[in-house]
Amino acid sequence: MAIKEKKPRRNNWENNPEYGLEFIDSPRRVRVDFAGETIADSAHAMLMREPGHTPVYYFLRGDVRMDLLKPTDNETHCSWKGLCSYFSINVGGKVSENAVWSYEDPYPQFSNIKDYVSFYWDRVDHWYEEDEEIFVHPRDPYKRLDVCLSHREVCVLLGGEEVARTRNARFAFESNHQVRYYFPKEDVRLDLMESSDTKSSCPYKGDAVYFSALVGGTLIDDVAWSYPEPISECPQLKGLICFFNERVDDIRVDGESIPKVETKWSR
Repeated sequence: MAIKEKKPRRNNWENNPEYGLEFIDSPRRVRVDFAGETIADSAHAMLMREPGHTPVYYFLRGDVRMDLLKPTDNETHCSWKGLCSYFSINVGGKVSENAVWSYEDPYPQFSNIKDYVSFYWDRVDHWYEEDEEIFVHPRDPYKRLDVCLSHREVCVLLGGEEVARTRNARFAFESNHQVRYYFPKEDVRLDLMESSDTKSSCPYKGDAVYFSALVGGTLIDDVAWSYPEPISECPQLKGLICFFNERVDDIRVDGESIPKVETKWSR
């Protein structure tokens, strides 16, 4: 029987040397906890920014409890970084399999990643920047979120009903997102709204709860959301309600319909 040869691993740098992969110093002290132990603690963490991906923290091995990590047989290949090796974490018998990775022999074009390790966000228990816990993924230092009070009239139409109207909205201008309009609860038809079991987290705003709307006998699931306790950087959104433009019939600002944009939240 003929032995099947492995395909050569592709190095994408050869065809796209201008790929926007960045490995930048973070000025923040970053910590990772698992099973009651701090397994990474660094004031010299690196932040990887890669097109199409959320930011990722990397740590020098000297800032990681390597004594709690055990190499595994798992490996993957990245056509931008090279061959990736993995480690499991074991703290007092509590194990997180293949929770840590490292490019021990990276491509020459990205050799500065050598000797660093990184952690899957959801395979450890807690992440901290300085002494504040952070969620979902690191915040991108080049991403901006501005929240502004506006007295322009904003209304939301759904199922033939006007479900919200206000002249005291907060407009949220967030990089790479459409404008979102947050309503005071007193300006929303709360008699049409029902709390949903859906929840989500945003690293830039906090933990969100969701609302469905019962209009004309039809229940429209998860049509709006709210941040009851937003993170400290975003206090203006506390308790306000925002509607998915993608899931309502229309959102109008000063009588002008806001164009619908196809997003991952569209249905």
